[in-house]
Amino acid sequence: MKNYPRRALLAASAAVLLGLAACSGGAANSGSGSGGGGGDAAPIKVGIIADLTGATGDVGKPYNEGMLGYIDWINAKGGIKGRKIQAMSNDYAYQVPKAEELYKKYVADGAVVIQGWGTGDSEALRTKVASDKLPFMSASYAEVLTDPKQSAYNFVVAPTYSDQMRVALNWIAKDAGGKAEVAVFHNDSPFGTAPVGDGQKWITDKGLQLGYKAYPMPKTPNFVGLLSQAQAQGAKYIVIQNVSSPAAQVAKDIKAQNLNMKIVCLNWCADELFIKTAGTENAEGHIMVQPFAPAGTNKPGLAVMEEYLKGKGSSLAEKGVHYAQGWSTMDVMAKGIEKALASGDKLTGESIRKALESMDKVDTGGVIGTGEVKFSADSHRGSTGSGIYSVKAGKLVEIAANQVP
Repeated sequence: MKNYPRRALLAASAAVLLGLAACSGGAANSGSGSGGGGGDAAPIKVGIIADLTGATGDVGKPYNEGMLGYIDWINAKGGIKGRKIQAMSNDYAYQVPKAEELYKKYVADGAVVIQGWGTGDSEALRTKVASDKLPFMSASYAEVLTDPKQSAYNFVVAPTYSDQMRVALNWIAKDAGGKAEVAVFHNDSPFGTAPVGDGQKWITDKGLQLGYKAYPMPKTPNFVGLLSQAQAQGAKYIVIQNVSSPAAQVAKDIKAQNLNMKIVCLNWCADELFIKTAGTENAEGHIMVQPFAPAGTNKPGLAVMEEYLKGKGSSLAEKGVHYAQGWSTMDVMAKGIEKALASGDKLTGESIRKALESMDKVDTGGVIGTGEVKFSADSHRGSTGSGIYSVKAGKLVEIAANQVP
């Protein structure tokens, strides 16, 4: 064996190491996202925090399926500008500490955007998201998440819970002929309380002749006691800010007690699951404030979902409105990623945020609110309009479109 000088051996070793680093692309950058987007052909990493088994799993599961369905659909078409989306999706069971753990993992793994879920975790993460410069969308429509001064990298595609509450109160005032008592039954969490104060403020600011009292919903097999309190208030309308299962129990209890009360569900109980769980007779006549178009409403934007699901042996009627919700949210994020790539900038959280704030209106084909989603540097509130539906013979029937407070 020949004896090479030590200096030559060190130089050769350094050259080999540099060559290996160039081939591997180096480690994913987790801060500003300067390397998180990978090379020109690398997959685009999306971190998804999902509730599949927790307190809101009944609606979280179809939402997550819709998001993953969209990713499968767009990847089959070649991805975004030729780059596939790599979805990192995990269940956090509606536990904020678990959401924080998953977020850290996704950042370390090179995610350039995050799709979250609940209000508690979305609010808990918003300052970290801003620090890490990662665009974050979620299934929470808390109003604080729409203000770039408070939540710099959060984007909300649909009307906020507070906007939905305002639409509900406007409808109640009109339906009641001006004067009525309103009870608000809400999940005892940041999600549940998010629109409560804004509802009272809306009544005061608009001079509505509505009594208004909020009641946290306990974990009980029925809500007869809570309805008794609402009855003592004189409430004829029950606005529910909760998910489908407890709202359906309220409908059953109203029917069983033969109470003259009408439920007005906001987004997360305004769905087919409410009807199925309550039963057609118990659900009949109740009102749904729903920013996303359900199956059977013939909105053009639903057609692509129907076609995709048909190929999977399913349908949107089977999956429900929250599937469309997840699909549409991922679609809006993908449009921002597409614009960031088209700009020629490196794919980072910063370039995606800039693209989301400056892109043209996203036409959702009537699926979200007024049918269009638009952000700006001053507002990350994408839409303000909701549809209003009545339950008739087991179906969601639109009675008012694009209601803006």
